[in-house]
Amino acid sequence: MNELIVNKIWNTRPDRFFLMAGPCVIENDQNPFEIAEKLVSLSLKFDLPLIFKGSYKKANRSRLDSFSGIGDEKALKILKAVGQQYNIPVVTDIHAVEEAFLAAAYVDILQIPAFLCRQTELLVAAAKTGKIVNIKKGQFLSGKAMKFAVDKVKQSGNEHVMLTERGNMFGYKDMVVDFRNIADMREIGVPVIMDITHSLQQPNQESGVTGGKPELIGLIAKAAIASGADGIFLETHPNPAIALSDGANMLRLDLLEPLLEKLVRIKEAIQ
Repeated sequence: MNELIVNKIWNTRPDRFFLMAGPCVIENDQNPFEIAEKLVSLSLKFDLPLIFKGSYKKANRSRLDSFSGIGDEKALKILKAVGQQYNIPVVTDIHAVEEAFLAAAYVDILQIPAFLCRQTELLVAAAKTGKIVNIKKGQFLSGKAMKFAVDKVKQSGNEHVMLTERGNMFGYKDMVVDFRNIADMREIGVPVIMDITHSLQQPNQESGVTGGKPELIGLIAKAAIASGADGIFLETHPNPAIALSDGANMLRLDLLEPLLEKLVRIKEAIQ
């Protein structure tokens, strides 16, 4: 599967981008398939390589009583089943060294969360699984600084690395996107993804529940494509109001098609 994924992502048509999308976290054994089916149909319609995203657990919730998952093995099995049923690659987050080899048995791409992008042992462990590694840029780092995270993976024997921009902290409770980071990270020589929905988070609220500005998803997405992003990442759900994690900044699933139509037109126009 690695070779097929690399061929699609590293050699995406000049007038297209790749799509990484799915729910924030695996909530049950039904809605990942519902979401994946819609994503597959859209990827075929717009001729976009697709990666299905779902966290098998959430390790960085603000409050102890926040939903964190349905069980590691159960969620990982669901992710693997989605990939097999729809013949698409799947990606999930890992947070500790021991999780790298656990998750690698079920998924095709390992994602390093932004706040862990400097954790050397985690990056090395992900690299040594042989899976593609997607590193999210820390909310506290510049795009140019991500060269060193990429070097850690490559120097550990794995050439298949991607970088994801997800905004920078602005004060204590907001995120902003500096689109220069897309150009800076592309100069490192790896595919660069724009994480649209997480860039619109408003973390650290007094309630302990992260807020967001989903009404700006289209704005960030269009700017990312115009800025040269190789792929876009967004979290989507049939009903974000009842999503168990990150519902405040998700895109409602039925709004994805018109957004992708606009983004494809922008990509075609700038070629």
